[in-house]
Amino acid sequence: VISTRTKDEVTAEAVERLFKEIGKPEDLAKLPVEKIEKLIYPCGFYKTKAKNLKKLAEILVRDYNSKVPDTMEELLKLPGVGRKVANIVLSRSFGKQVIAVDTHVHRISNRLGIVRTKTPEETEKALHKILPKEWHGKYNDLLVAFGQTICKPISPKCSECPIEEYCPKIGVKYARRNK
Repeated sequence: VISTRTKDEVTAEAVERLFKEIGKPEDLAKLPVEKIEKLIYPCGFYKTKAKNLKKLAEILVRDYNSKVPDTMEELLKLPGVGRKVANIVLSRSFGKQVIAVDTHVHRISNRLGIVRTKTPEETEKALHKILPKEWHGKYNDLLVAFGQTICKPISPKCSECPIEEYCPKIGVKYARRNK
């Protein structure tokens, strides 16, 4: 929930601060929203995320015996949890064969011509049809790192890309070149 629309480094620092204060959902549910805000700042949308985290913890304690649910349907009922977050939880925490599609996975899968979709949810469905199951959990990690370093949204580093010669560069207007 904290990582959504926030850089990984910022998320990691915020999570570290938060987990120094809490160990279980009951601890988070008891914290004032203002304290959660301070712990997760400067994450993007930290005020909304703090409210959602408190509500999420209260729901986990009240409705799920402080356990994170292991189905998409139940996870999506939690505040601040969308399909991407739910799929990451299902994959990493429960070992389920799901594909988490964030902006990087959606963009790069389309840029490479693997899929031709308009939304991350369409990309997720299309990838399920063509990607071998053993790659479902790994695909997000591979493409996120690749999207953050090489295949950037604007000015991708095509000259540094190991698959540049095979890439149709769909939607690429300007690619950075080495000098």
